[in-house]
Amino acid sequence: MASDHPILQLDHLDTLWFQIAGTLCNLRCNHCFISCSPENRALSMMTFDQFLPHLQEAAQLGVKEFYFTGGEPFANSDLLKILEATLQVGPATVLTNATLFSSQLVKELACMRDASIYSLELRVSMDGFSAETNDPIRGPGTFKRIMRGIKLLLDGGFLPIITAMRSWPIEQDEAQLAGFKTSLAEIGYRFPRIKLLPALKIGQEARRDHGYSEHDYITKSMMVGYDSNQLICSSSRIVSARGVHVCPILVDQPDSLLGQRLSSAKQSFELRYQACMTCYQYGALCSNASSAAVNLERMTLSRPGPR
Repeated sequence: MASDHPILQLDHLDTLWFQIAGTLCNLRCNHCFISCSPENRALSMMTFDQFLPHLQEAAQLGVKEFYFTGGEPFANSDLLKILEATLQVGPATVLTNATLFSSQLVKELACMRDASIYSLELRVSMDGFSAETNDPIRGPGTFKRIMRGIKLLLDGGFLPIITAMRSWPIEQDEAQLAGFKTSLAEIGYRFPRIKLLPALKIGQEARRDHGYSEHDYITKSMMVGYDSNQLICSSSRIVSARGVHVCPILVDQPDSLLGQRLSSAKQSFELRYQACMTCYQYGALCSNASSAAVNLERMTLSRPGPR
């Protein structure tokens, strides 16, 4: 019987992600969609020597921007060296929980940023505007540690993008955002850049709340008239220590592995996972790009100036 799931071709490889910390993280968040933790070694950290050939190939292919995720990227001792190499060829964004920052580390990041013609963005994840709302998801004491990390970034001249999973009913958005803005203003971030993300109901989140329903799949008919550029797998791929995968959300799925080199990235992929439905609904889910996941009227237009 023929599958009713659509097949998506890579339209153009604009964005390359690196699962630079694998599934290792210093935190144990109970909503993590790939269940990262201090013990999860399903995907190992990438070394600089593993990373560099992919960066070089990406530069030859005309990749426009680079993202670094994990796990916690700053748990990787090679990260600064990796970022320095990346900023020679394109802009970089690091997704972090900001709990491992020190004044010296932020100073080094700022120097690296100032020496490059490309931008260095930091995206900081947190899930509540107080210890009472954040720590049940992120772990005891994490709110205070995250806020300290954000303050260090602000002192270093960064305007971090604050991301939060919407763990509350959507009708509470205004109240939740007001709380975030108040907490951030208290540490000097008066016009914060905030991005709300829908829950990906896989990994730990499926256990914390609930998983997808049996009907949460994209069908071929749903793609008729739909702009497939809204799906991250139409223009990006992610590299782990294991090889090249179709997208960051599915990186721990065995059949997401397309090959060992970026030349294999052009393979088409059947959108048969329930998590694909969340991308279909919200678009540009993982990137910094504006999408349905971002409330534009609530995200300030203040950005770091050109360098």
